[in-house]
Amino acid sequence: MPLTVGELARRCGLTVRTLHHYDAIGLLKPSLRSDAGYRLYDRTNVERLHRIQALRQFGLPLADIGTVLSGPEQPLGELIDRQIAQLDRELDRAARLRSRLVALGGQLAAGQSPDLAEWLDTLELMTMYEKYFSPEELQSLPLHNDPDVLAHWNALIGEVQAAMDRGVTPEAPYAHALALQWMEAVQRGTGNNPGFITRLKAMQDNEPGIRERNGITPALERFIERALVDARLVIFERYLGPSDMERMRANYGAHMYDWPPLIAEVRGAINAGVPPTDPHAQRLARRWMELFRAYAGDDPATHARIREAYVNEPDLRSGSSVDPAMLAYVRSAIEAMG
Repeated sequence: MPLTVGELARRCGLTVRTLHHYDAIGLLKPSLRSDAGYRLYDRTNVERLHRIQALRQFGLPLADIGTVLSGPEQPLGELIDRQIAQLDRELDRAARLRSRLVALGGQLAAGQSPDLAEWLDTLELMTMYEKYFSPEELQSLPLHNDPDVLAHWNALIGEVQAAMDRGVTPEAPYAHALALQWMEAVQRGTGNNPGFITRLKAMQDNEPGIRERNGITPALERFIERALVDARLVIFERYLGPSDMERMRANYGAHMYDWPPLIAEVRGAINAGVPPTDPHAQRLARRWMELFRAYAGDDPATHARIREAYVNEPDLRSGSSVDPAMLAYVRSAIEAMG
């Protein structure tokens, strides 16, 4: 039986205004109209609304949801499985917090003075994250809500610090391996979201308490940066001659932290369906080429060899969210500029 907008809003817990907004932006248009012209929603509309609300819970903005739903349709069963997995993670977090509170309450009931340090540290970390991420974003940030990811980070940080303590240099093959593992951990910890990398870096720089707790000291951070640059230069040596490598050694890595926000913007344009011929896509492509030429120079033959390296060597892209499809998108935008 078709539902009016008021009935649908009441049954699903949304407001009529929200459903009208979904209709206005083309996200959820009623399939039917009554004789009097009222919106009527059928079973197909309800299924689409379920998809919209599920994607919102995963942290996607409405513009990206529209893009996702306009593409190949994910089976509803798979979407529900993702929702169940997310709820399982939330239940796990709630259970761990409940366990802490039960222990705290038990101590208080026994007249003991509880040690609040660990609990307060946890609350402080949560507050720090909330300065930089919305609640919806935190749900999709594995580094914040996945205990396995956090445990892997802690172990890797300890391994890097131990290597530094033993006198391992950033140029050593072992340091290269650690740096590439680090970038894989970045990719996993951010859910492969390049926009999160910039905010995590800002949080790391602006919140002293973060460094005190995670052990990523400025010295450790510099070690990883140098090891990563050197590891990737070793890869580039397979594709470039001596003169190109001399320029690469002088310039590669100089704009390391300028790339993530640009990559995030390009990913956003792709997800929003912005064509490479659009002026916005071409502005992004120009910025991309400025950063690229800063270390690659202006020789088209060198550019081709570097592009070949990026396509063939995943370690050059790890942790960045750059994939062959993104490189092709940027290249198409450049070609469209003539």
